Amino acid sequence: MRRPLTHSLVPLGLVGLLSTAQALAQRLDAPFNDGWRMATGDVQGAQAPAFDDAAWKPVTLPRAFNEDEAFAGDIHDQSTGITWYRKRFVLPTHKGPAAGGRAILDFEGVRQAGDVYVNGVLAGGHENGVTAFGVDATKLLKPAPFVNVIAVRVDNDWKYKERATGSGFQWNNNNFNVNYGGIHRAVRLHLTGDLHQTLPLYSSLGTTGVYVWADGFDIKGRAATVHAESQVRNDGARPRTFAYRVTLKDVDGKPAGQFTAPAVTIAPGETKMVSASKRLSDLHFWSWGYGYLYAVTTELVENGKVVDSALTRTGFRKTEFRNGTVFLNDRALQVHGYAQRTSNEWPALGTDIPPWISDFSNGLMVESGGNLVRWMHIAPARQDVESSDRVGLLQAMPAGDAESDVSGRRWEQRVEAMRDAIIAFRNNPSIVFYEGGNENISEDHMAQLKVVRDQFDPHGGRAIGSREMQGSKVAEYGGEMLYINKSAKKPVWAMEYSRDESARKFQDAFTPPFHKDSPDYNRNQDSMVAETVRRWFDYWRERPGGGDRVSSGGVNIIFSDSNTHFRGDNNYRRSGEVDAMRIPKEGFFTHQVMWDGWVDVEKPRAHLVGHWNYAAGVVKDVTVVSSADSVELVLNGKSLGQGVKSDGFLFTFKGVAYAPGALVAIARDAKGQETARDERVTTGPAVALRLTPRTGPGGWKADAADVALVDVEAVDAEGRRVPTALDLVSFDVAGPAEWRGGIAQGDSKGGAKPTEAPVSASGEPVTKGPAGVDAVTQYAGANRKDDNYILAKTLPVEGGVNRVALRSTLAAGKVTVTATAEGLKPATITLDAVAPTADAQLLPVSLERGPTPTTPAFKVRRDTLGPAKILAGSNADTAGATADDDETTHWASDGQLANAWIEYDLGKPQVADEMVLKLIGWRLRSYPLRITMDGQVVYEGEAPKSLGYVTLPLKPVKGQRLRIALTGATADRDGFGKIVEITGAKAGFDTGAEKVKAGGALGIIEAEIYRKR
Repeated sequence: MRRPLTHSLVPLGLVGLLSTAQALAQRLDAPFNDGWRMATGDVQGAQAPAFDDAAWKPVTLPRAFNEDEAFAGDIHDQSTGITWYRKRFVLPTHKGPAAGGRAILDFEGVRQAGDVYVNGVLAGGHENGVTAFGVDATKLLKPAPFVNVIAVRVDNDWKYKERATGSGFQWNNNNFNVNYGGIHRAVRLHLTGDLHQTLPLYSSLGTTGVYVWADGFDIKGRAATVHAESQVRNDGARPRTFAYRVTLKDVDGKPAGQFTAPAVTIAPGETKMVSASKRLSDLHFWSWGYGYLYAVTTELVENGKVVDSALTRTGFRKTEFRNGTVFLNDRALQVHGYAQRTSNEWPALGTDIPPWISDFSNGLMVESGGNLVRWMHIAPARQDVESSDRVGLLQAMPAGDAESDVSGRRWEQRVEAMRDAIIAFRNNPSIVFYEGGNENISEDHMAQLKVVRDQFDPHGGRAIGSREMQGSKVAEYGGEMLYINKSAKKPVWAMEYSRDESARKFQDAFTPPFHKDSPDYNRNQDSMVAETVRRWFDYWRERPGGGDRVSSGGVNIIFSDSNTHFRGDNNYRRSGEVDAMRIPKEGFFTHQVMWDGWVDVEKPRAHLVGHWNYAAGVVKDVTVVSSADSVELVLNGKSLGQGVKSDGFLFTFKGVAYAPGALVAIARDAKGQETARDERVTTGPAVALRLTPRTGPGGWKADAADVALVDVEAVDAEGRRVPTALDLVSFDVAGPAEWRGGIAQGDSKGGAKPTEAPVSASGEPVTKGPAGVDAVTQYAGANRKDDNYILAKTLPVEGGVNRVALRSTLAAGKVTVTATAEGLKPATITLDAVAPTADAQLLPVSLERGPTPTTPAFKVRRDTLGPAKILAGSNADTAGATADDDETTHWASDGQLANAWIEYDLGKPQVADEMVLKLIGWRLRSYPLRITMDGQVVYEGEAPKSLGYVTLPLKPVKGQRLRIALTGATADRDGFGKIVEITGAKAGFDTGAEKVKAGGALGIIEAEIYRKR
């Protein structure tokens, strides 16, 4: 269910069209994106008002000068240099400077550094390329009818150095932060009176704006105390006395509360904090998939008249971080979602997309079952932050880094970026984590960031931490990049797991183009599903409800294919659960099955992987992903029996002989009752094309920025998509539209290419440079130099479907799109590009998942049996490290096999069902073990290699002394093949294998004993 907010944004023309409420409030807050011109190159004299820019390209912002290159090539080869932007406009006669007030230009993002000129004078700028900044243009703008000129010079050099210090910015990195150069995010114009609430633009203006929060939550009673605080500035020449009034409206625009603080007086030139609060009832709390937002208006009322009014759209939710678990509105939530590149880019558009496209993309994350997005390396765009609010997607927000801790000025830059991002986004309910780094940082650095959080967002209910940091006394959360961590205290979740990739086109070994896995990480869709299930099961098995120490989840890297940090035979990364145009892959539906719940699965599902269109004689394994207890496969009404269950969710049917017809997977619970089913039907051959348009909720706006998406499918005579079709489709467009196209595997120009990434003699990927202090590892890659059909008007469908994009122009009118393919009936659709309204509605919010359920999120399935005493055959003084809830400590025996044992005295006779171990060198070291209870063998065998913890089933024998003993020499051999991007068989894998030599030593990081319920 999606519902619109009824309050509206006001677009700005040359003189601005104002609503009555804004006119009374003496304030304007409006888009400033239209009417710009852009030119590449360092054009001399371009800042001068009289400069002739008639030959420059007209653009509506945001607009990166190199957007055409998005996905067309390696980001290391992206065009860089100087770009200029210019805009002419006339000030309103009754706002801002024209009425004794102020004018602020608010740039949401310029990449990398921008200088802003107002009527030929340098008025301000910004260099970090990440956070928003403001320029106070009050004294430089001239009143109507004078035509003011804004000119912006942008430098997006990869090696840009900060002018005052000569220091580069760590995040200006050509592996992780794609370089869409220029004004690549939106711009707004703020006109205020001389008495006004400030803006959250700290580095550039020194101001913090409005802060709204709630506390004293009564979730069941739907009540909380709502607080509002505004930084108020008096730029006038006389003292001002005013009251501070706060008004709330709900998602339907209905009154939801009002409260006022006593009048205060502020002196000329003074800046003062004012605040008010009130306990409110009948509240709706923001939640996962429930983007309930309130419109909070904070007003300065002088002599009964509103002289300044600011609107904050926010939601209220309660968070807690304890017992190794995240709690949202008093309900446990295991993190499952995506580590997504902050660029969140699209082919041939980069980041130049309208807000509804952000909702479409981010909403798909929620639809797939994701509850959190971890933006990577740099702070997200304001557009994506606000979009996540609307769709109900929790966020982890970094500020700026690449990998590794840094020092000196580069660390100061990171602190400044975090401060600015916190101030900018502290009213956005979807942000629940502040991330201090994509690698562990020092305790001192972590403490510095925590001070910043406590100063500027002390009430927001957001944990601050960093990747790794399990042993930190300061960080409030942590977690490895790849491995499974557990804790009984702060939440630990994997920041980037399941790193393999698979192009949507490559379905299986029996479907053209018959892609088999090569190299290890480069999978087809069948194989990728199995890997996706295996990797999530490691976290889900250790979820809350499984004892004192739990995993609080993990985020899969990535959601949509990204132009950054590619590894293999493409110049972009294909780890996404959707492709770059957001067409789902099999992993999307796999996650829907596994992630349908806050912790435990709450709605049983089944997904039959792949299609059922094969050549005669094909015999293949069929896989079904389901949360059911059993799955039966039925072909044309005949049962093929029950699937073999593995990894919690994967059901495999070996050697199924293809026969055309209907293949049905029927999922059942433990009582044999059907809970879900999924079906694949053999289609006929493709005979026609079908086009389906997608536009924003208000239609396709003729503003030279809005985008329409068009899906193209190859369908059979019954109108069913043909899942094996690879037809080459040509498009023709007539009418006012700009073709931006789509993406497909390959090259529109053709040509032979290398196919694999180079590896060293040891089998590890070749690196261009080592990682070290203040540095990152760079991987060579070996992309095939394909253009991926970027901007081509002829491109193939893949799996029977593809998607293309068109951008509107400033002309309204009908746009006709025609698609043709050899041997197929063509398709035509007509789109209406409509003139944008002066007072357009906001984008709708999604309430589809409903409020936070009041039922428990999980069932307790086992209890921890804590040891009363721990003994060991050697090094007994450190044996307690195996039960200290600290993964940075360990116990190891002395290397003599006879002494390689450890014993846990349970204090009294008890029955233990499971042993969970984190062993030194867990992913590459083999451990032959014998576990006994009071001398009776309850487990014997080689502990499986893992990506963290391994669960060993125990024979249920009642006893008091449980002993683990090594029965033979350990040996190292990686159990997971190549995990490209991570080098070093030992230290690089962070498994601790370098700390304890292989051979006769038993090494344990954590040991847990459980009794099942």
